[in-house]
Amino acid sequence: MGKKGFRDLVVWQKAKDLAVKIHQLSENGALGRDFGLCDQIRRSAVSIASNLAEGDERDTDKEAVRFFYIAKGSLAELRTQIQISCESGHLNKALYDGLETECETLGKMIGSLIRARSRSHGP
Repeated sequence: MGKKGFRDLVVWQKAKDLAVKIHQLSENGALGRDFGLCDQIRRSAVSIASNLAEGDERDTDKEAVRFFYIAKGSLAELRTQIQISCESGHLNKALYDGLETECETLGKMIGSLIRARSRSHGP
C-alpha cells in the first residue's frame, strides 16, 4: 500500500483524536446546552486536524508551514475555549486538565513539525 499522506502524520492522528473526543464530550451536559460555545469548541478542534492535513498536502514546505501555523492558532483558540468552559462550570476540572495536557503535547508536536518543514525551505 502506498503513502497515506497526512494520515501518516502522528500529529494529525492526535489532532483528529482530540477533535473526536471534543465532539463526544460536547454532546451532552452543560457544554452541549451552550450552543455557541459548543459550536466554537468543535470548530476549533476540527480546524486543527483540517489545517494539518491541508498543509501536508500543499506543494511546497513554505505553503505547508503557513497551514501548520493556522493549526497552531486554532489550538490556542481551543485551549482558551476549554478554559472558559471549565471556569464557567461547563467542563469539570479533571476533564479540563486532561484536555489541556493533550493540547500542550499537540502544541509541541505542531511546533516541531513547523521547525522541521521550515528548515527544508530556508529562512
